Amino acid sequence: MVNEDLGKQQKVAIIHQVKEEVSQGRLSENLHVDPSGLVTVTTANRVGTVGIRAVPLPQDVTHLLEGSSELIRTLEHVNMSQREGRNLEVSPRTLEAIAGLKAQLESLLQGRKWRSAVDRIWAFGPRRCGPNILLNSIEGYQRPSVWQCLGSSENPAEAAGQAAVLRDFDNSIISGFQLATLSGPMCEEPLMGVCFSVERWDVQSNPQPQHQDSLEEDSVSDEAIVDNTSETSIQAEGMKAGPSQTRRKAEAASADCYGPVSGQLIAAMKDACRHAFQAQPQRLMAAMYTCEIMATADVLGRVYGVLGKREGRVLHEEMKEGTDMFMIKAVLPVAESFGFADEIRKRTSGLASPQLVFSHWEVINSDPYWVPTTEEEYLHFGEKADSTNQALKYMNAVRRRKGLYVEEKIVEHAEKQRTLSKNK
Repeated sequence: MVNEDLGKQQKVAIIHQVKEEVSQGRLSENLHVDPSGLVTVTTANRVGTVGIRAVPLPQDVTHLLEGSSELIRTLEHVNMSQREGRNLEVSPRTLEAIAGLKAQLESLLQGRKWRSAVDRIWAFGPRRCGPNILLNSIEGYQRPSVWQCLGSSENPAEAAGQAAVLRDFDNSIISGFQLATLSGPMCEEPLMGVCFSVERWDVQSNPQPQHQDSLEEDSVSDEAIVDNTSETSIQAEGMKAGPSQTRRKAEAASADCYGPVSGQLIAAMKDACRHAFQAQPQRLMAAMYTCEIMATADVLGRVYGVLGKREGRVLHEEMKEGTDMFMIKAVLPVAESFGFADEIRKRTSGLASPQLVFSHWEVINSDPYWVPTTEEEYLHFGEKADSTNQALKYMNAVRRRKGLYVEEKIVEHAEKQRTLSKNK
């Protein structure tokens, strides 16, 4: 019922936890947040580094991707078949639909920051068919396009050869992106309308093989010493073989405790996407019902009262010809719809009957992390700013239901103690 979205910043304020952590220097050594919003995460064994930037997608693009999920799933299935070397026959009608989707994206993604963005799409998510995009903005990394079934990639083999070093862990980056978009940082719900641009991806070209035993590692390192040094240096290194072997064994043991590089890249990519999302203004998206209510003129005020109490919004009302009944059309958040029909019947003594149908997703404009900063805001909202925040209320309700941590004060100014005596 609640999804997460990147929205426009309404006020200059401390609106999320990442900026507080940056200002207080509480970020870990493996994480760096640039003031421009670029988040760089390094794996635990210092082998890989990922740099991610989160950008909100235009609303029209989000709606297009959400409505084309089946077509995107077909496109992903065709691309997977081509990567596995299988020939999958695609009907001309499907190819025309995929070409039409690409043309629509190119027409909607206009501007300097979206230049050639459609051809650089890495993947869609979550579940490889969602309304989020992973963008390839790495210099020098040319990978096969997701539109290769249309013949847009002239020579995929050459492109794969240029990025042979990075292609080994290409699927790890996609998997981390899928995990990050499937559960956002606000209330572990899927993301909507977010573009994650990968601007940096560094992996050591020859990482230490972690599945081999220490004897193989020692033999490989000794052969490297023989190939790269002269005879005099070999004799000098031979005298120090004991301490160096011990050091190499310790390094191999410490590398093994972190697990394979692919798994570390998945975790680093997921963390980078989550922190990049938090480095931008965040908004929740609420599922909305279309509510049609038939009521008499005597109970219109009570109907409006119930709708206003549950954050509903009346779109229009009209009177049915020949009767004294009014048709009211409104939108109501799904999170507020539980018990709505019973309450409206009780308040109107059964003279109004609602009908709820799912309509769309709508961005909640209020910021769940907003706090007062200016003097006028302190005077209006108070230091605690404990006035009703719809987005914060929804977010805390979801987190509490899922057993996640909720930041709230249960006891404030506990200076007095009240002892209740037992009734005898």
